[in-house]
Amino acid sequence: MKQPEQPNNGEQNMGKSLRAMGLVSAIGVDLAGCTLGGYFLGNWLGGKWGNPGLWIGVGVLFGMLSGAASIIAVIKRVMKESDE
Repeated sequence: MKQPEQPNNGEQNMGKSLRAMGLVSAIGVDLAGCTLGGYFLGNWLGGKWGNPGLWIGVGVLFGMLSGAASIIAVIKRVMKESDE
């Protein structure tokens, strides 16, 4: 029986590099998106209930915390896939 061909080392390294670039991009986009979402939510709440500076600060903080939680989930998923 003929053994299946294994990809050469260069192709494996390229796949790992692309995966790492994708992870870094996902982290950046995720954190920026959640922070901006928190800003806009805080701005909206500030317009509704007054004191926009406080609500924007709370919204940005909430956005950053939710972004960090999302980043942790993405990294755990990537690490789990790399172990398999």
